[in-house]
Amino acid sequence: MSYALRRLGFFVVTLWVALTINFALPRLMPGNPAIAMMARFRGRVNGNVLKALEIAFGVNTKQGLISQYFSYLGNTLTGHFGISLTFYPDPVSQVVFSALPWTLGIVGVTTVLAFLLGTLVGMTSGWRRGSMLDSVLPPVFVITSAFPYFWIALLAILLFPITLHVLPIGFGYSNTDTIGWTWHFVGDVIYHAVLPACTILVTSIGGWILTMRNNMITTLSEDYVRMARAKGLSPMRIMFDYAGRNAILPNLTGFAMSLGFVVSGAILVEYVFSYPGVGFLLLQAVQNEDYPLMQTLFLLITVAVLVAILVMDFVTMLLDPRTRSDQ
Repeated sequence: MSYALRRLGFFVVTLWVALTINFALPRLMPGNPAIAMMARFRGRVNGNVLKALEIAFGVNTKQGLISQYFSYLGNTLTGHFGISLTFYPDPVSQVVFSALPWTLGIVGVTTVLAFLLGTLVGMTSGWRRGSMLDSVLPPVFVITSAFPYFWIALLAILLFPITLHVLPIGFGYSNTDTIGWTWHFVGDVIYHAVLPACTILVTSIGGWILTMRNNMITTLSEDYVRMARAKGLSPMRIMFDYAGRNAILPNLTGFAMSLGFVVSGAILVEYVFSYPGVGFLLLQAVQNEDYPLMQTLFLLITVAVLVAILVMDFVTMLLDPRTRSDQ
C-alpha cells in the first residue's frame, strides 16, 4: 500500500512540475501567439487586428502572472488549449484529437507488437543460448535497429511502391475515399499503414530482443531457477513462470516510456510517409511557430509518459511481491 501511495505522490508532483514548466516556457519567449500570427503577413500590423487576435488566443497582458497561471491550470483541466495558428481558427484540442487516432493506431500497435515479439524472441533466445535461433535472430534485428527510422522508410518506399509497385507511397488513406466507419475505408487505412508500421517494427524490435535475452541469461543463474529444475518442473513452466516473469521486470519501465512516447508519434516516419499523425502535426507546429499547438502536444506527451509509467509501476507491484512489502 505504501508503494502505491509513493508512486501516486510522485505522479502528482511530477505532473504539477510539468504543467508549471509548460506554462513558463512560452511566456519566456519574446512576443506572443498573436504577434507570431501577424508575422506571417508582410507589412505594418494593424492595432485593432492585433488586439482581436490577442483576445482570440487568450493573450491578456493586463492580467497578472499568478492569475494567468491559475487560469492556465483551469483551462488545462477543462480541455481549453487555445486556438491553433497553423489551422486557424480551429481550436487546438480539435486539431490534436483529429490526429491522435492515427498515431495511436499505427505507432501504438507497432510498439506493443515490437515489445511482445521482442520479449518472446529474447526470452526463447536466452533460454536456448547458443542455438541456431540465438545465433541468427538477435544479431539480425540488433543491426536493423541501428538504422535510422527515416533511412529504412525511404528504402521501403524505393523497394515496394516504386520498384515493385505494391503498397502506397504515403498518407493515411486514398484521396478518393469518403471518411467513415465503412469496411472499404478501414481496409484502405490498414493498407496504407502496412509500410510505415513495418518500418517502425523492424527498427524497434531489436532492442527488446537484446535486453530480454541478456536479462534471461542473468536470471537463469539464480537459485530459484535451479531449485525449480531440481523439483522436476517442466521446461516451459520454468521459462515463463520462473525465469521469464522475473527477467521481464527491468523492461517494463522502458516499455512504459515507449508507450508514453507513442503519443508523440514516430516523427520522421510520419514525415516521410506524410502520415496524418501527431508526429507530423508536431513538425508542422514547429515549422509554423504554432506555440499553442506545441504547448499542448508537449503537455500531452508528458502526461502520456507519466500515466504509462504509473500503470507499469502497478503492474510491477503485481508481478514482483517484493514491491508490495512495506519498508
